[in-house]
Amino acid sequence: MKYKLLIADDEKNIRKGLTEFFIVEGYEAVEAADGVEAWNIFQKGDIDLVISDLRMPSLSGEDLLKKIQAEMPGFPVIILTGHGSLAGAVDAMRNGAWDFLAKPVNPEHLEELVKRALANRELILKHKHLLEELDRQKQFKSLIGKSPSIQKIFDMISRVAPSKASILITGESGVGKELVADAIHGLSPRKDKPLIKVHCAALSSSLLESELFGHEKGAFTGAVSRTRGRFELANEGTLFLDEIGEIDQNIQIKLLRVLQEKRFERVGGEETIETDVRIIAATNKNLHEEIKKGSFREDLFFRLNVVNIEVPPLRERKDDIPLLISAFLREFGAENNKNIEGIDNKARARLFTYDWPGNIRELRNCIESAVVMSRSSLITEDDLPPGLSSNSDDAWIRIPVGTSMEESEKIIIRDTLSACKGNKTKASEVLGLGRKTLHRKLEDWNL
Repeated sequence: MKYKLLIADDEKNIRKGLTEFFIVEGYEAVEAADGVEAWNIFQKGDIDLVISDLRMPSLSGEDLLKKIQAEMPGFPVIILTGHGSLAGAVDAMRNGAWDFLAKPVNPEHLEELVKRALANRELILKHKHLLEELDRQKQFKSLIGKSPSIQKIFDMISRVAPSKASILITGESGVGKELVADAIHGLSPRKDKPLIKVHCAALSSSLLESELFGHEKGAFTGAVSRTRGRFELANEGTLFLDEIGEIDQNIQIKLLRVLQEKRFERVGGEETIETDVRIIAATNKNLHEEIKKGSFREDLFFRLNVVNIEVPPLRERKDDIPLLISAFLREFGAENNKNIEGIDNKARARLFTYDWPGNIRELRNCIESAVVMSRSSLITEDDLPPGLSSNSDDAWIRIPVGTSMEESEKIIIRDTLSACKGNKTKASEVLGLGRKTLHRKLEDWNL
């Protein structure tokens, strides 16, 4: 990597000499004849270290240092001082300078300072990236899966989280839309601010209006005091509106105004309240159909649907079932003081062939029930809830349109093996594969 240095000095010979020296030593170097020019170059954002004279016209090195540290705390700046400017150099160190060097400058000595400063900056940046990655993994911990579809969701979350854009999370009930909202907030710049959640379907229209916007004392019967709404409570944070497709037209109009103007009034109030809230909405309804029926406003849909994250149903990501089962077994085993080691082949086959209309929520409840009912350390078919069976007498393997050939092969082998209750010999016969070939593929896929 070629580091880029900014060398600011009003003395042309010093500036030119240092620039030429560092270019010869393998660095990129740009010059600035005063502090204002140096600041303009720095703001372009591709500088790794600044070397600046302390005394310069227009903007002094000390003032340049203060502006840089205000913009990027800890950024490496080395100050060059003339004789008699030791006090100024000490002040510069207090203001965040990496080091200072008295003129006349020894270029080799200066390069040693530059190397140490850049190495320290690399260390800080690596530490920062490590903390960010740990934070990312922590946020994704509740979203379990390694299938291509869930990896796509992880990627979308990572890309949209740093933005201010409104997000619409769609998908069937029980797929984990709220967990996606949690991850987006947890990876966003607002993560230290509130994440306020409202289940829109659980409240009547009048209660929902008061819940969202708050109300003044006496606004309606029972309003005995002023109450702040969720928009006020979520200020500078995130507001998660679950089941957004259930709200009526009156609330839709008021919600649209908040999204457009970022202001609202409490129910029964005249004071206009400013708000800075990021909206994440979720629904299991097809809002395009609701718009056609006239029950959902198209302009509100476009405000909410800046980025759409479609969470797939569990039947389309069956590769994730083993991971989900393991996680739920650990959770409910600990909760019920039981040492559950796993699931036998018959029970596993039942779990794989079932279509899970209730998605992850249904699977979670199923495993909890099985753990509670289990008599041993291994979950058996008898421990599973009654009625958990394949949706048809015939065995079907469902492969979503757009699935790659490699992924399709994996699904076919996995589901056939489950249907054969883990018998590899029988599965290889059904598939027309040699046992060695089947074993190799299972090992390659870690199945």
